[in-house]
Amino acid sequence: MSIKLGVLLSGSGTNLQAIADAIQTNVLDATIEIVISSRPSAYGLIRAQQAGLQTMTLSKEIYEDPLVADALIAAELKKYNVDYVVMAGYMRMVHAPILDTFPNRVVNLHPALLPSFRGAHAIQDAYDSGVKVTGVTVHFADNKYDCGPIIAQEPVIVHEGETIEELETRIHEVEHRLYPSTLQLLVEKRVRVRDNGTVEILPSYS
Repeated sequence: MSIKLGVLLSGSGTNLQAIADAIQTNVLDATIEIVISSRPSAYGLIRAQQAGLQTMTLSKEIYEDPLVADALIAAELKKYNVDYVVMAGYMRMVHAPILDTFPNRVVNLHPALLPSFRGAHAIQDAYDSGVKVTGVTVHFADNKYDCGPIIAQEPVIVHEGETIEELETRIHEVEHRLYPSTLQLLVEKRVRVRDNGTVEILPSYS
């Protein structure tokens, strides 16, 4: 069984590329129905267009009222019958119009081990703090920034003396592997959100 994805992005689109590559190589049984960018200049849009994907861009003016923007996005995602909304470097919060339309179906990727180092500068914050371990989190988005039920996490050890750029590269490598594999768990219906807001990963019977 395949699932339909709508991807939200703001930047270079490397995680969009990783997801598209995983689909191409049959690692992920999904289709990308539409890619929506919060920035007209995002390189992720070029990646999407090169892959023949449908795209949509919202201007800064539309985002002046985030509820109006999210209502537009939700309507577009519904039009394409997406099963899951995938935030792939989307630098904005999602609000009720999207969250209520896709309950427990908006997935976000964060470059730290939540609940540590929330926010837009997670890699830098972890690096500056001197922690020995950081990592990557995939979680369902909710109405708070970088919160919501955690689906998967993978630690990344901070090497002694490495630069922030080297750490960032290794974190992105984990992202590009962990995000598609976590989305495949959704394809296989192995992700269940318990009543207490935690996630249970069901065993594979294949």
